[in-house]
Amino acid sequence: MQFDLQHTDLYSAARAGKITTDHGEILTPIFMPVGTVGTVKAVHQRELKEDIKAQIILGNTYHLFLRPGMDTIEKAGGLHLFNGWNGPILTDSGGFQVFSLAQQRKITEEGAHFRSHIDGSKYLFTPESIMDIQRSIGADIIMAFDECPPGNSDYTYAKKSMELTHRWLDRCIKRFDETTPKYGYSQALFPIVQGCTFPELRRQSAAYIAEKNCAGNAIGGLAVGEPAEKMYEMIDVVNELLPKDKPRYLMGVGTPQNLLEAIERGVDMFDCVMPTRNGRNGMLFTWNGTMNMRNEKWKNDFSPIDENGTSFVDTAYSKAYLRHLIVSKELLGLQIASIHNLAFYLTLVTEARKHIIAGNFVAWKATVYNQLGQRC
Repeated sequence: MQFDLQHTDLYSAARAGKITTDHGEILTPIFMPVGTVGTVKAVHQRELKEDIKAQIILGNTYHLFLRPGMDTIEKAGGLHLFNGWNGPILTDSGGFQVFSLAQQRKITEEGAHFRSHIDGSKYLFTPESIMDIQRSIGADIIMAFDECPPGNSDYTYAKKSMELTHRWLDRCIKRFDETTPKYGYSQALFPIVQGCTFPELRRQSAAYIAEKNCAGNAIGGLAVGEPAEKMYEMIDVVNELLPKDKPRYLMGVGTPQNLLEAIERGVDMFDCVMPTRNGRNGMLFTWNGTMNMRNEKWKNDFSPIDENGTSFVDTAYSKAYLRHLIVSKELLGLQIASIHNLAFYLTLVTEARKHIIAGNFVAWKATVYNQLGQRC
């Protein structure tokens, strides 16, 4: 994997770059649709490419390990051939999913013991097994195994957790270096910065991870309950130390305003379930704010869903029709809303990139920021 930093904003830390993988190029800043179990919910791969303009999607090690399992994915020739997506893929290591199984897991030095949320069967994830699983999945970018502590952790727990994540990272790197890709193309390993909301710990973690000189770096453990301003503070702290010539990936974030704030602070890559999850619940993101399509006000509004939208669904269907589908729980409604939201997120980061290159990102952000947070 190669990263070319093409432009840095004069008035902020915002950057425009290009990531080159064996499955294609990714222009940054970029948003990655979440395809947890090998599919972006309610969205076809053709729509991802042609309508949403996705450049890379995300899969999840924990969920793919449980279903369909590594035997099936290996027999298919890797996730790209299994799900028919021929662009770049990133896989999350499963650390956050294990964290979310608070009542069904136990963290030890060896790894994470947990029970499947599907049938209660017992498993152990170790740094070594996570590297092996991600080799089998075959993503272009794979994540180190980390512990994601709760956002309200005290200093003692956060420090202990961060140090465990660092020890696990060393084991991940060792296993990664000892093994080779299975399907004839390269894979890149990204470590994850932890440290909760403690600046001292975030600096320690960022410095430790920067020393590893991996292909890129991720910022984890944010957007897990802490105030947004604290998240932005931690991004600033971390990006002071992460190398400028490597892509920076903020994991699991967030709202359109979150993305613009993080881009201004030097983040290059994002993922979040919010566009598709909110879409399936009838919430649409637009330049004018968030629309609740269940509201009565849309019942007889036959104007396009979004006249300024970039996806075919925005002008092909009316607000009234989409409201009808959502209220009636028709599957097409979930599909239309998901396509719209993902297309909007990709448009948002594409516009941000254009304004970074043009040299007016901060001024442009100021003109759209407040409206993005409105309810309409």
